[in-house]
Amino acid sequence: MLMFMGLPANVANGTNRIAILLQNVVGVSSFKQQKVFTFREGIWLTIPAVIGSIIGANLAINIDEKMMGQAIGALLVIMFFLILFKPEKWVKLQAGKVDEKPNIANVVIFFFIGLYGGFIQAGVGFFLLAGLVLGAGFDLIKANAIKLFIVLIYTFFALGIFIYNDQVDWKFGLILAVGNMLGAFVASRFAVNWGTKYIRIILLVAIAASGIKLLFGF
Repeated sequence: MLMFMGLPANVANGTNRIAILLQNVVGVSSFKQQKVFTFREGIWLTIPAVIGSIIGANLAINIDEKMMGQAIGALLVIMFFLILFKPEKWVKLQAGKVDEKPNIANVVIFFFIGLYGGFIQAGVGFFLLAGLVLGAGFDLIKANAIKLFIVLIYTFFALGIFIYNDQVDWKFGLILAVGNMLGAFVASRFAVNWGTKYIRIILLVAIAASGIKLLFGF
């Protein structure tokens, strides 16, 4: 949306992080108030994700604008199929079945998730949820809380890199943040089951059209 409103791909990528950061401040605060998780539980996976995000953000600021647009377009096509086939349902079925302790494999996995998140961010929630449930063995509620915590912390560092390299439009970023938080507030209170399938169809059409346009320039 930011790109179609006229922002260069690189600036849109950086600007989006303002909304991500503020959204997750609200989300993490809510989970903490409900005592769903402790910071200690998430920090051992957050550290490698932060390191990865710093590298990913530095890669993003140096990539050619046209290539960044194509990368985002390719990602949207991948997201289309993720949403279409809903693999998160399988992840949810596995919640609580894995009993893992911190290990080097998880550190490596979350480093690469952070690398991806720092580079583009879109769709990173699914990978984090899969890593937390299937890799680290958290139940679904705690996994969702720690997911937001990890994104909050690494986004702080990634956003700093984009700001330093002048790839953030504050006006668009704050408007996006207000819209995202308002949308989340309304949806969480007034969404109804019969509406979700229609919203999903609209989302699929929008993602497919945007991805094809960015990839092929239609």
